[in-house]
Amino acid sequence: MTDVLNSARNFMQALPHSRALGMQIVEIGNGRATVTMPWDARFVGDPVTGVIHGGAVSALMDTASGAAVMCHPAGPQGTATLGLRIDYMRPATTGETITARAECYHVTRSVAFVRVTATDEDALRPVAMATGTFTLEGVAP
Repeated sequence: MTDVLNSARNFMQALPHSRALGMQIVEIGNGRATVTMPWDARFVGDPVTGVIHGGAVSALMDTASGAAVMCHPAGPQGTATLGLRIDYMRPATTGETITARAECYHVTRSVAFVRVTATDEDALRPVAMATGTFTLEGVAP
């Protein structure tokens, strides 16, 4: 396990929301991050179907996006979400882990641009897709 992955995992566990949602960093580096969130009955949005609430999916996608920004080669010391536009494609399958894969694909002096996709165990059919903008703190001009 790399130092970057260990540091990211420690940071993720220090965030109360990611710890409460059971998020785990699977991969991180070079402006890309993969974060998982297991299905949990506490986060069901529809008790009839058992589907996870969109807010939990949103938090997962936002967290994965921030992680992608933080590991970008530009080396920001911090980041915050400016905007995150999410398209929900379908409900996640009840009982399945959701995986968010984020890529920081463009960086200016003060803003990073990210794409992120969330899938359940059917990785070919997205649960949600998003684009986001994030601040870059501590980047040399």
